[in-house]
Amino acid sequence: MIYTIQNEYLQVSAEDIGAQLQSIRTADGTEYLWQGDSQFWSDRALNIFPFVARLKDKTYQMDGQLYQMNIHGFAPKSLFECQKLSESSMQLTLIDNAQTYAQYPRHFAFRITYALDKSLMNITYTVENRDERPMYFGLGGHPGFFVPLSEGKRFEDYRLRFETECQPVRIGFSEDCLLNGSDTACPLKENRLLPLAHSLFDEDAIVLKNAAKAVTLECEGDPRSVTVRYPGMEYLGIWHCPHKAAPYVCIEPWCSLPAEADKITVFEERKDLIRLEAGKVYENRWSIEIRG
Repeated sequence: MIYTIQNEYLQVSAEDIGAQLQSIRTADGTEYLWQGDSQFWSDRALNIFPFVARLKDKTYQMDGQLYQMNIHGFAPKSLFECQKLSESSMQLTLIDNAQTYAQYPRHFAFRITYALDKSLMNITYTVENRDERPMYFGLGGHPGFFVPLSEGKRFEDYRLRFETECQPVRIGFSEDCLLNGSDTACPLKENRLLPLAHSLFDEDAIVLKNAAKAVTLECEGDPRSVTVRYPGMEYLGIWHCPHKAAPYVCIEPWCSLPAEADKITVFEERKDLIRLEAGKVYENRWSIEIRG
């Protein structure tokens, strides 16, 4: 089922499978959110939980037992229930069930709230630990945006502009997109700008740490832009389908990283995963601002 919220600036839709955004349109009808295409990437804006990206052999250990989980966890394929819906906000919730418990033996509620404030959409992730044991998890966003945003522009006309000067580090990945420990500097033009080119993604995703906490997709001379702010996320993924002239880019705030290439991940040992004690609640808010 599709749910829609709107104000005088934006109209936003999301579906109950994965609570995935389906559309972000401005008042003039311009669509900013990638609409999915099997030639490049069928999804549009995944919500990632309880593990970000890939596990080695799709396997991890928790409570001394081994479990299987696909890329980005089970949230993208799970059915969320819309528990709150108003003109300008919606809240979709995933409660643990037999399918999730088989992969991740914890009782929880994972809520995603989309709320409009003029041309800004706030996205709030809330995790409630309903278990008697601590939870260990990662989460993040995975929205794709059209590039170019306007007719007459090219993909290469656009850039990512970080809010402040920074010297980010690119996380080192193996060929199968697992951590290999070989982190490198990711120089930015003027310490703020990353010009887009399809070849940037020949080695798959670019994942950064120590970057500024906001980034804008923009093109000089184009009034349309997208700004993603992620004050509570430590990492930023930038991606499109490798080795293709894909007409979109994903801007992905993550709170944790993929598995290491040389061993099975033990959740209790990963320092980047969130540890949430029994009965406690975790919240993380990020946002998407549309201009144009």
